Amino acid sequence: MSSRHDGSASPTDRRVRAVMRRKNQVTLPHDVAEALHIREGGEVEFATNADGEVVLRGMTAAPAGQAWFWKSAWQEGERAATAQIAEGDLEEFDSADSMFGALGGER
Repeated sequence: MSSRHDGSASPTDRRVRAVMRRKNQVTLPHDVAEALHIREGGEVEFATNADGEVVLRGMTAAPAGQAWFWKSAWQEGERAATAQIAEGDLEEFDSADSMFGALGGER
């Protein structure tokens, strides 16, 4: 959650508090965990700056064999395909051979 340079919260910010327990453990409020898209066993990343501000990010680990899917270039293609589908820009094929033929014979 961010704040303005004068320390006041912007209208879209929501501030919550938590208590630090033994061994530096803090329980995240449910809505904060949801905003970070994490659940039990999930990872978070803390980034601190010289002013003492901390940014908390939810982290998602992907199996090594699926890392390609999360690269920015592939995700850009996924977003483009999703938009194309939403616009109804689809083509149906009767067979795999006709589909590959439309792709220029790529297999």
